[in-house]
Amino acid sequence: MKTLILGGTREARELAAIAAGEQGFDIVSSLAGRVRDPLLPVGAVRVGGFGGVEGLREWLVANEIEAVVDATHPFAGVISANAAAAAADLPLVHLRRPGWSEQSGDQWIRVPDLITAAKTVDEQGDRVFLTIGRQGVGAFAELTRPWFLIRAIDPPEGALPPQHELLLARGPFAVDDETRLLTDRRIDLLVTKNSGGDQTDAKLSAARSAGLPVVMIDRPPLPEGAVVMESVAQAWDWLRSVAQ
Repeated sequence: MKTLILGGTREARELAAIAAGEQGFDIVSSLAGRVRDPLLPVGAVRVGGFGGVEGLREWLVANEIEAVVDATHPFAGVISANAAAAAADLPLVHLRRPGWSEQSGDQWIRVPDLITAAKTVDEQGDRVFLTIGRQGVGAFAELTRPWFLIRAIDPPEGALPPQHELLLARGPFAVDDETRLLTDRRIDLLVTKNSGGDQTDAKLSAARSAGLPVVMIDRPPLPEGAVVMESVAQAWDWLRSVAQ
């Protein structure tokens, strides 16, 4: 069964590795190409966009795709919506790891989007640890009062806040290192997306121990009627059931 995995996440790579070792599956993984040096999955890989819904639909037909797994980042709302529209006649599942849950001692300020996050930062933050990746940093560019420590894998494009330090790093991160970073930079507010997973959750533990507030940006909603699996094992079971 020829299957397209819309990837870029650890879960997508794990699913591709499992399927590559099984007979009867022909897997193509697609990466958006937004990271300079991405971690590549096993098997065939294409890099770059499809050109919206119509472009993706045409690619699926031209490549005789029989099933689609959307295993993109939880905040890749556009491609998830495009996949739902383009693959309307194909089996489609969205593989989404669970989001983080607030724990005892957390001081989360939940916000629906980047614009609201920026307003909250302007009101409450003086020295801000911004960990939202390189996309969306522009939403904070006009905030002249707070100082920002901006961490991303690749440098952000476009405007940046006038007072900032850029830290290029890729997870996973350790709690001790995150605690030291908060202390050394005198951070008083953490901003992050609710991506979930254990690659970057150490900052939440460090913020909890330090008693720091966290501006937590909620995930965009998935398309109406989406079939969602929360683990690679569930997605693999789904793929095998479709292939039978």
